[in-house]
Amino acid sequence: SCEVYGLFYLSANTALSSTAPPTVRIIHSGNACNVEEERHTERVYTIREGETLELTCLVTGHPRPQIRWTKTAGSVSDRFQDSSVFNETLHIQKIQRTQGGRYYCKAENGLGSPAIKSIRVDVYYLDDPVVTVHQSIGEAKEQFYYERTVFLRCVANSNPPVRYSWHRGREVLTQGSDKGVEIYEPFFTQGETKILKLKNLRPQDYANYSCIASVRNVCGIPDRSVVFKLTNKTASPSIKLLVEDPIVVNPGQTVSLVCINTGGEPPPILTWVSANDSLPQRSVVNGGTLTLPSITSDEAGIYSCVASNNVGNPAKKSTTIVVRALNRGRFWITPDPYHNDDNIQIGREVKISCQVEATPPEELTFSWLKNGRALRSSERMVITQTDPDISPGTTNLDIIDLKFTDFGTYTCVAALKGGGIPDFSIDVNISSTTVPPNLTVPRGKSPLVAREGDTVELECLVSGKPKPIILWSRADKEAPMPDGSMQMESLDGVLRIVNVSRDMTGSYRCQTSQYNGFNVKPREAMVELIVQYPPMVEPVFMEMRQGLGRPVVMTCRVLRAHPSRVLRFEWLLSNRLLHAGAFDAQKDETEYTIRSLNKEGWGEYTCNIINEAGAGKCTFQVTGKAYPPEFYYDTYSPLWQNRPRVYGFKLQWTQMNPSAVDRIIAYRLGIRQMGQQRWWETEIPVNATPNKGELMTHNLTELIKPESYEVRLTPITRFGEGDSAIRIITYSREFHCSFEEEAICMFIQDKNDDFDWTQHSAATRDTKYTPNTGPSADRTGSKQGFYMYIETSRPRKEGDQARLISPFFNVAPKNPYGITNPPAYCFSFFYHMYGKHIGTLNAFLKQKGLTASEAPVWSLSGNQGDRWRQAKVSIHPTSSFQVILEGIRGPGIEGDIAIDDVTLEEGGCRDPPPNISAKAQSPSIHIWLLWVALALSLLPGQR
Repeated sequence: SCEVYGLFYLSANTALSSTAPPTVRIIHSGNACNVEEERHTERVYTIREGETLELTCLVTGHPRPQIRWTKTAGSVSDRFQDSSVFNETLHIQKIQRTQGGRYYCKAENGLGSPAIKSIRVDVYYLDDPVVTVHQSIGEAKEQFYYERTVFLRCVANSNPPVRYSWHRGREVLTQGSDKGVEIYEPFFTQGETKILKLKNLRPQDYANYSCIASVRNVCGIPDRSVVFKLTNKTASPSIKLLVEDPIVVNPGQTVSLVCINTGGEPPPILTWVSANDSLPQRSVVNGGTLTLPSITSDEAGIYSCVASNNVGNPAKKSTTIVVRALNRGRFWITPDPYHNDDNIQIGREVKISCQVEATPPEELTFSWLKNGRALRSSERMVITQTDPDISPGTTNLDIIDLKFTDFGTYTCVAALKGGGIPDFSIDVNISSTTVPPNLTVPRGKSPLVAREGDTVELECLVSGKPKPIILWSRADKEAPMPDGSMQMESLDGVLRIVNVSRDMTGSYRCQTSQYNGFNVKPREAMVELIVQYPPMVEPVFMEMRQGLGRPVVMTCRVLRAHPSRVLRFEWLLSNRLLHAGAFDAQKDETEYTIRSLNKEGWGEYTCNIINEAGAGKCTFQVTGKAYPPEFYYDTYSPLWQNRPRVYGFKLQWTQMNPSAVDRIIAYRLGIRQMGQQRWWETEIPVNATPNKGELMTHNLTELIKPESYEVRLTPITRFGEGDSAIRIITYSREFHCSFEEEAICMFIQDKNDDFDWTQHSAATRDTKYTPNTGPSADRTGSKQGFYMYIETSRPRKEGDQARLISPFFNVAPKNPYGITNPPAYCFSFFYHMYGKHIGTLNAFLKQKGLTASEAPVWSLSGNQGDRWRQAKVSIHPTSSFQVILEGIRGPGIEGDIAIDDVTLEEGGCRDPPPNISAKAQSPSIHIWLLWVALALSLLPGQR
């Protein structure tokens, strides 16, 4: 109902500027095994492979800092750097070993330097160990015996480094336990492998050997083991290929490669690999048989059968599959080399060459036809095959003393001896019209002027018979052609360029190729291409916010254009011409000024700067729209409650660039419950112009527990609505205090005790601190994090008390006649009690109207070791209450007691854990509300 959102009021705090540079802190809530400090205060987060990594960047600062997670020092294959995370929480499910490394959280809001914190993530894992066996057999000179020594090598991938142990049957093997056994680590692989050496093998050495790999149960990773059975038949693998090498086949055939074991114990495992690393997709492996159905030329290559049984070296045998093929064929005509003349003439020699790419090349055969009839080598018609090492796959027909009767069509036919591949033929015509080529550029085709984006055709006319292939390239610079290559071929002499761009301006060379034409000096010609493009201008788009009655100056600047002579400009407002004229060649810009902005002046202004190729356009959006408000997220204790079913929230914000437009007269506040469609709206009037950085406050009340809400805030000026800002308000069921802020969550020092608790951080600890007592970091492992502690050095004396009192928490009655079944709350905190003079730490419950309970609800005395532990206790208050933490000084100076991460949450404690190291715990993360709790409320007088 609408009244749920009543009781709104607005106030402004102007005493202090709310802007602040960013600060950042990393906390964790994933499945960490350990979080510890290393040298130079580096934080190391240890996690088991496959668990969930969750790191949260807690930031302060206003305007709200932008957060970015990045990673370095990881595997090259890990592409995290390309997909940085732009929110507070970095969440990686089923983390892999390659994702270890240092993670950085960077926060920036434009004030001061960005805040950066890092944490190193160490991923722990242990793979199954692998045992490999090697043996050496040496014959002693002049004696009739063989010495047979066996080496069992155990290797396991792990982090941290693995420890190995060996067993023979149930017997544990150690160095020196058996004279016939030696255990050692090779120097060059120290720590990575463990070798068991069985010297001069004995009958009792034939047994089952177990290698156990252990990382000492870190992160709960169990030991892993492998068993190898050593017998007198143990041998390395040997194999045989039941195929020829090479195998020459026709495309489309099915090829089967068969590999069999001929020795080895244990029985070897057979695998097939190819030189391309992976087998063809359609291949089928069945045991030792590899089948390639309907083979193609792409699948040709070397295939290897590998047999492995972890004894000795793997056995490997290979064969080559050759797929028959006849590929590209070409020809060239060479005039008589003894005459300085490129033409064919009667009475002179002429040579026809024909080249074909063949697989396999040794099967290639050539034959020649003249006018369709077989031609044999003779004294005047000499057929030769070029040395394959000089010019593979080439045949020549030399016609000595050319006669008129020799004119005709000569055909070169290529074939493969194995058959199955169609023959490949090339026709060459020799006649009186067979003349060498010539190249010219048609009139009017150079220089060729085009506009950017057009399709252009560069043309070279080629004459001669036969017409050769034309090669196009860039003549003015070492630049690629439009298709990315350095040279393009054309059969008709035309180079077609689609969507031509300005960088294609320049000179292009066309030249004849010797292929499919005359083998003479190449002919060439040049074509000039000029690409015109409209002016490039800035800004392409700019939003200009301005108040009424103020001047507005818009400037459109030319960066470059071709032709560079700009003809004219025009200014328009919503397609209505405002001003036009010739562009001043001495300047590179044009301006339009509004001396006094009125309501009719709002809108989209366009400046067109025009040359022969078109127009470049600057667009200016002139508006009186206000900038968005910026929510303030660092409000201390923003949520409160003093009624059982509802809560309130202190909403705070500043206005971005408040003086840029007309005065803000109000804010439109919209609020809706998460998951609902309907917005409830109200207007908040503003009586005075907000100053830059001025913090404004609006209290939201009657919010239903435990729902979350979406809040939208929109500034309003004479122009109308400005840009909105949206944030989420989340209700927390828990009061949590980690003592990071100066106000220490409204805890207060008891004025009637002997001394005070001190807020402290290990990073700022005095160099003269008492050794052998107190923590070296806060409970999350951070040296920058804060905690509270009692300093027991002089002048403190034994029995002195320091009491820290929490704010009041309300217990709302469930009926107007009082509480019959008092609710349960779980009160928990972390404590550090290390030192030989540790006294006592007590926790008391104090209810309103009553004195503190004489007996503490929790108490502990004496040295508990150098680690954080957690305490949990269920309490059942019947009225508003406080909790008191009391530290009592012991008999000496080594008695500092510290507390951290105090939590109070609804419901009794679930199975309070034994006192365990806090470094193995994970804190609750509450991004929005860290300070207050469901059904726990701060009394109005204590706010």
